[in-house]
Amino acid sequence: MTASTAEAAAAAAASAVAAERAGMVASLIRLTGDWALAEDCVQDAVEKALRHWPEAGLPRSPAAWLTTAARNRALDVLRRRRTERAKLTERALLDDAARTDKNRDDRLSLIFTCCHPALPLDGRVALTLKTVAGLNTAQIADAFLVSESTMSQRLLRTKRKISHAAIPYRVPPADLLAERTDGVLAVLYLVFNAGYGQPEGRLADEALRLVRLLADLMPSSDEARGLLALIMFQQARRATRFDAAGDLVPMEEQDRARWDPVLTAEAHHELRRATRSGRPPGPYWLQARIAACHASAPSARATPWHAIVPLYDALLTAQPSPVAALNRAVAVGFRDGFAAGLDALDALDADALAGYHLLPAARADFLRRLGRTREARAAYEDALRLVAEDGPEARFLHRRLAALPISQGECT
Repeated sequence: MTASTAEAAAAAAASAVAAERAGMVASLIRLTGDWALAEDCVQDAVEKALRHWPEAGLPRSPAAWLTTAARNRALDVLRRRRTERAKLTERALLDDAARTDKNRDDRLSLIFTCCHPALPLDGRVALTLKTVAGLNTAQIADAFLVSESTMSQRLLRTKRKISHAAIPYRVPPADLLAERTDGVLAVLYLVFNAGYGQPEGRLADEALRLVRLLADLMPSSDEARGLLALIMFQQARRATRFDAAGDLVPMEEQDRARWDPVLTAEAHHELRRATRSGRPPGPYWLQARIAACHASAPSARATPWHAIVPLYDALLTAQPSPVAALNRAVAVGFRDGFAAGLDALDALDADALAGYHLLPAARADFLRRLGRTREARAAYEDALRLVAEDGPEARFLHRRLAALPISQGECT
C-alpha cells in the first residue's frame, strides 16, 4: 500500500459517503429499527473500506460496496442478538426487491422522522444534521455554540423521544403531507439561517445540500423548489458577505461581479420550476422572488424596490411575520425615501420585535442617511446592546457608529 493508493481510497470513500450516506443510514434504520446501529454500521463499512481498498483496488461502485458492507455488518450484529425481531429483520435485509424506490422512501422517511413536530425544535435541527447531513456531534455543537456533551445529551433525548413516543418511521399520509412538509422546510431553513451569518458557512452548505435532496425526493413540492431557489440566491452572494477579516459587508457595498453566476442561474431555473403546478405561490417562493430582484439588479442603485414592496405585501398575507414586516418597512424606505422608511418602522409592532437588533439598526441606518446624527448614534447603541459583543454584527455596528460625524453639541 502506498500513500497515493491510501489517499485515493480515502477520497473515494468520502465522495461515496457525501452522496449516499443518508440513503444508507435511512435504509438500515428502516430495516433494523435501531438508529445507533445504523450509524455505527455505516461508519464500520467506511473503516473497512479504508483498510481494504488500498490493497485490493477501488470497487466499480464505492457506494454499492459500502452499502453491502454496512448491511452485512448489521446482519452480523443482529445474528448475535438472537432475538425473534432480529431474525425477522434479517430476512428483510436479504430482500433487495425494488431497492431504488425503497431508498427514495427511506430517505424521505428519515427526513420526516427527524423533523417530526412532536420533537423539540432544537432536537429536530440537531438530529437532522447528525443523521441526514452526517455531521458529527462536535461539529454540531460548535455550530450552535454549546459543549459537545450538551449536544450529545440533546441528541440522545431526541432519539429516546422517537422511541418512547412511538413516532412512526415513515412519510406522512396524504392528508398530513402538506402540513408536515412545511415543518420540514422550516427546520431546513432554520439550519440555513444558523449558518448564513457565519463566515465559514458550513451549516449553510449543509442546508443547501439537504434542501436539494428534499426537492429531488419531492419534485411536486413547489415550496421545496422555492426554498431551494431562495437558498441558492443567498448562497450565490456568500463570497462577498464577509471581508478578509471576517467582517460583514452590506449588500449595497458587495462586489456584484463576484456573485456566483452559475448558482444564480440555477436559482432562477428552480424558481421557474416552482410555478409549474399552477398553485398559488407560497412564502418561500415569494422570498425567492425578492432575492431574485436583488440578484438581477446590476447595482444597488438599480434595485427594483417598486417590485419588492408588493412582494413583501404578498408575503405578509401568506405568512404574517414581524421580521417580514420589518423587511418591508426597509424596502419602503428605499422606494419612497428614508423619512417614509422611518415612518414605516415606527408603525411596526415593537413588542413583537423586542430584542431583535435589526429594528434599531434599521432605524440607525435611515437616520444616518438623513443626517440625523445624534439620533442615529443612540439607535446604533441600542442595536449594539442586543448583539454578541465580539460577533460580526457587533463589529459592523461599531464601524458604522465610529464613522458618524460629531454633530454640534456632542462630545467626543
